[in-house]
Amino acid sequence: MPSSKCAAILGAVVLPFLGAAIPTAPAPAQAAAPAAACAPVPSAGKYPTWQQLPKQTTLPDPWLPLAYTTTDSEGGSSPNFASDVMAGKGKNRVQTPEEWYQCRQPEILQMLQEYQYGYYPDHSQETVKATRSGNTVNIEVSAGGKTGKFSATLSLPSVKPAPVVINIGGMSNQPYLQAGIAVVGFDYTRVAPDSNGKTGAFWDLYNGRDIGVLTAWAWGFHRVLDALNQTVPEIDASRVGVTGCSRLGKAALAAGLLDKRITLTMPMSSGVQGLGPYRYHGLSGQDETLENSKSGAGWWTDKTLGTFVNHAENLPYDAHTIAAAIAPRALVIDQGTGDQFTNSKGTSVIVYPAAKLVYDWLGVPDQIAMSVRGGGHCDMSGFNSVLPFVTKILQNQTITKDYNDLGSYGSPMTTTYPWATAVPKA
Repeated sequence: MPSSKCAAILGAVVLPFLGAAIPTAPAPAQAAAPAAACAPVPSAGKYPTWQQLPKQTTLPDPWLPLAYTTTDSEGGSSPNFASDVMAGKGKNRVQTPEEWYQCRQPEILQMLQEYQYGYYPDHSQETVKATRSGNTVNIEVSAGGKTGKFSATLSLPSVKPAPVVINIGGMSNQPYLQAGIAVVGFDYTRVAPDSNGKTGAFWDLYNGRDIGVLTAWAWGFHRVLDALNQTVPEIDASRVGVTGCSRLGKAALAAGLLDKRITLTMPMSSGVQGLGPYRYHGLSGQDETLENSKSGAGWWTDKTLGTFVNHAENLPYDAHTIAAAIAPRALVIDQGTGDQFTNSKGTSVIVYPAAKLVYDWLGVPDQIAMSVRGGGHCDMSGFNSVLPFVTKILQNQTITKDYNDLGSYGSPMTTTYPWATAVPKA
C-alpha cells in the first residue's frame, strides 16, 4: 500500500491517491511469486470512448482488463470479438487472486473514476480538524488554502467501544443501538447539494472539477470517519459500516468502494448508478436507465458517463464490477420486492450472483450478501433485514439467516453473465 504521501503505481501508470482507496490483498501463505505484469492502463482523460468499445449485451467479464476489451486491441476487428469477450474468451484475462489485487482491482478503481465518479481528491493534501460538543462533531477540512465545514451527530449504545454505521438520510437507529452498534449521521446537503449547485464543504474545496455528487457525498463519509477517529473514543473506528438509501445508497456504495477503511458497505434500494444494472434494466421498478437517470440528475456522476447515453451496452463495466471491486471487504445489498422505482429483480438475480462469483473466486464467499425483502423503496424494514449480516461482520456474531436466498425472485439469471462458465482457476 502507498503511504499517504505517495501515489500507487499500476504498471507504468500513476494512479491518483484515493484516500486509502485501494484495498489490501490478503497476505500470501508462502513466499510471494514474481509480480505480475499488469495490463496497460490509460491516462486520465484518455480512456476509450463508446465508439472504441464493443457492444456487450450481457454483463462484461470482470476478469478482462480494459486494454483487451477495446475494438482496436488484438482480434478486435474479428466478427466474433464481442461474443468472445462476453463469453469469457477474451485474451489476457486475469488468472489469479494475486493478479486481481495487484492489477485488476486498482484498474477497476481508476476506470470507475474515469467513466462514472470523477477523480477522488488527493486526501494527502487535506487537513482534517474535528471538535466534539456532546453528541455533535464539527468537522473542518482544509486544502489549497480553502476550508469546508460540516457536522455529524452521534447516537451511542451503552456498550463501548462500539462498531459504527455512518449514514446519510436517516436509518432505523434503535435496533442497531440495542445490538451495540453506534449510529452516526451527517447532513449530506452541507457537503454538497443534490443539484448542480456548487455549495457545501466539498465544493468549497473542489469547485471546478468534474466530480459527481455521489463522490462528494462519499468524501463526506470519509471525513466523518476521520473525525470519529480524532474525537470519539467510544467508537471502534476499525469496524465501520456505511449506508444510505436510493441516491444516498449510490453514495454509500461509492464511499465503500473508495476507502479501504470501510469494513461493510450497505447500499439500500440503490438502483442505477448504484447496484442496479445498466443492462437488463426493465425487469422490475420503473425501468430506471442510464438515460433517464442522467437526464433527471446528471450531477450525480461525471460528464464522461453522459457520453454513454444511448450507448450503455458499450460500457466496459456494470454494477457487478463495482460490487466485485469492494472485495475482500464486506457488502450487503438491500432491495424490496415492492420497490416501485429501482430494478430490485435485476440487482438480485443478475448483479448479486455475478459479483458473488468474484467473491467466491477470491476465497471470501461469506463477505457478500443479498437481502431481498418485502416492502417498497427505502422501506425502513430494510435496515432490520440486513442487521443480522451487519452483526456478523462488525461483531463476529453467528447468524442463521440465508443471505443467498433470492426469495420470490427465484434463481440467478446465469444467461446474463455467460463468462460464469469460464471463471479462472484460483
